[in-house]
Amino acid sequence: MKRRYQINGISCGGCVARVKKTLEGHPDIEKTEIFLAPKGATIITMKEKLSIENIQKQLNELEGYTITEII
Repeated sequence: MKRRYQINGISCGGCVARVKKTLEGHPDIEKTEIFLAPKGATIITMKEKLSIENIQKQLNELEGYTITEII
């Protein structure tokens, strides 16, 4: 299941790598694609739909990033 999100705080390739590694550390997230154009646009492929709160909790391992769902 693929869902689209916006991650605020992404500014460079290093951010992309850190956030991707952190999100893919969640057992229900299979793949994360983060783009720099437009900055922070994200597609997350997951085994089962996770709530935005659940994804933000995983993202909170890093400082300075917030996630919102694109409907």
